[in-house]
Amino acid sequence: MGDKANAHPGAAGRATAADHPASVRNVVLVGHSGSGKTTLVEALALTAGAVNRAGRVEDGGTVSDYDEIEHRQQRSVQLSLVPVEWDGIKINLLDTPGYADFVGELRAGLRAADAALFVVSASDGVDGSTRMVWEECAAVGMPRAIVVTHLEAARADFAELTPVLAEAFGGDDPDAVLPLYLPLHGPQAPDGHAPVTGLTGLLSQKLFDYSSGERKESEPGEDQLPDLEEARNRLIEGIIAESEDETLMDRYLGGEQVDVATLIEDLERAVARGTFFPVLAAAPAAEGARQGIGTVEVLELITRGFPTPLERDAPQVTTVDGKPRELKLCDPAGPLVAEVVKTSSDPYVGRVSLVRVFSGTLRPDETVHVSGHGLADRGHEDHDVDERIGALSAPFGKQQRALTHAIAGDLACVAKLSRAETGDTLSAKDDPLLMEPWQMPDPLLPLAIQAHSKPDEDKLSQGLARLVAEDPTMRLEQNQDTHQVVLWCLGEAHADVALERLRARYGVQVDVVPHQVSLRETFADRSAGRGRHVKQSGGHGQYAICEIEVEPLPGGSGIEFVDKVVGGAVPRQFIPSVEKGVRSQAAKGVVGGHPLVDVRITLRDGKAHSVDSSDAAFQTAGALALREAAADARIHLLEPVAEVSVLVGDDYVGAVMSDLSGRRGRVLGTEQTAGGRTLVKAEVPEIEIGRYAVDLRSLSHGTARFHRAYARHEPMPPQVAERVRQQAEAS
Repeated sequence: MGDKANAHPGAAGRATAADHPASVRNVVLVGHSGSGKTTLVEALALTAGAVNRAGRVEDGGTVSDYDEIEHRQQRSVQLSLVPVEWDGIKINLLDTPGYADFVGELRAGLRAADAALFVVSASDGVDGSTRMVWEECAAVGMPRAIVVTHLEAARADFAELTPVLAEAFGGDDPDAVLPLYLPLHGPQAPDGHAPVTGLTGLLSQKLFDYSSGERKESEPGEDQLPDLEEARNRLIEGIIAESEDETLMDRYLGGEQVDVATLIEDLERAVARGTFFPVLAAAPAAEGARQGIGTVEVLELITRGFPTPLERDAPQVTTVDGKPRELKLCDPAGPLVAEVVKTSSDPYVGRVSLVRVFSGTLRPDETVHVSGHGLADRGHEDHDVDERIGALSAPFGKQQRALTHAIAGDLACVAKLSRAETGDTLSAKDDPLLMEPWQMPDPLLPLAIQAHSKPDEDKLSQGLARLVAEDPTMRLEQNQDTHQVVLWCLGEAHADVALERLRARYGVQVDVVPHQVSLRETFADRSAGRGRHVKQSGGHGQYAICEIEVEPLPGGSGIEFVDKVVGGAVPRQFIPSVEKGVRSQAAKGVVGGHPLVDVRITLRDGKAHSVDSSDAAFQTAGALALREAAADARIHLLEPVAEVSVLVGDDYVGAVMSDLSGRRGRVLGTEQTAGGRTLVKAEVPEIEIGRYAVDLRSLSHGTARFHRAYARHEPMPPQVAERVRQQAEAS
């Protein structure tokens, strides 16, 4: 790695089906928006020969339609696959969104990949969300490398950035994050900026000059070697520290010269194990250039340092009834186990599923079993059906290029899987299996919507069902209390994309309305009411009188009905009618239309008529009695309170606690956690945290996470309750 000449690029535009897992590398690109992930993918595709000039494939398409604004925006919010070939290895590049709102797409990319490239802009540095993803990868032992982009920026300084990267990603071992190459600068421009024209390999001590548009290798001059010595020695010591040869460090410190080939072998093993994280530098190719700066080096690292699918432990697999199932690791001849990591809709071919094959071989036009864990709380069905798949293909810009098969370890797009959704397992129909799902982020931003017109109303249900089928991070709620349709999203950008997809893809225009929380009502003190329903209109009359007493109960008690009628004042057959009437009125509310809860309603007395009394009459009388009792009592408006847990960096703990207090929250305590973070626990009224997902991200610069769970309903302060009533009357 580093002393290898230009490798032979893969054939341009060819959709290759891998013949063995060892010849596959699945790599996910991670980084914040604007870090240069998509540009790096394009440069790697150009260098690998997948396109014949920047942005174009040989038949006139584009590698990812990135010269069309609409498609570039689309790629910025969803997971994209670009397969290329280098040195006989098929590389599946998974480009993930950089926006925090689309972390679900990022998690899908992490699930499908075996290694990660963290893309960091030399001008912007490392942001908090990228650090958090690094920790996620560390938790599962995923091998990682760092690629520094935007070297051409005026304020970019690779030398200043490398210690920042070591501090951010190295943790207790900063010497595990070291550069393999140093940028080679050209003549200084009048503004003082010296452009990057190539790289210097620290291990090979060779110069790789890209200034001509092609990678040219040469030896450094004597005057350049001293500048490399310190960085080279530190790199060698870092590699030797990860070597499996425990005697190598002592021999090196004793003055023995370690062979470069040995160092490269130790480096590749350490990268594959996920214990050493090399730093590389890259810049896109100039117009007309054949290779971008550092792209050959990145491709070499991927093919030689990153692990094959054979080296990755597959997620846990069970039968559909939950019995553990042992599988041979990544065996193309084993039982079929594949997973849908992304679902999208194509206007011409319908639903397209991006699938990672973990075991067996997937072939076109075969019948598979679709198993799904079901996310009923998010509007997703449980799946347990057989389905015939359509064609297999590899995506390439606007095109889907046909594949003959997809073996264990490879990724492919599957057409016409009408029932399968993201996270579902595909297996043999006579041997149905189920994979353990990956963790989905909780959508915590509510978006209440309603159809814009009657034609939209007819299409809304189907459009929403298809929308949540594509995106498991979105939750669909039909709120029975407020009668609102609510899409729970990860953030504002996520919500905007959902609305645009409804409009453009499914032809449904919706209006966004204020989100309502589920309020309740209760009696503040004891009260009594008399319900009199007496009517005579010439025919069969209606006669029912009942007297009730209402008293408050502790929170969570619900509605308790007690019969204390004596002497048969209300005949026994009509007492259930009174109860039905008061419960029906309680469900409708007694003041603001919110359900009445936590009261005991006692039937004390009443009157009946031998002819005119009826079930309906006593139901009406019971409802009237409850309304009269409410008219003479103080009614509390109850609001839902959520238990909120916020995991935030220590630097922002004070700001978060102050913000929660300003939302009428009660901070219950804090816990110190690993990584310089604090867990803040609080109880906060739900009406105050409708936009907390957005506000917390701004407050913590994207470094905090929070979880919410319903705790209980409790009385709303009088001034807040009055404001809510006024808003309800105004609407």
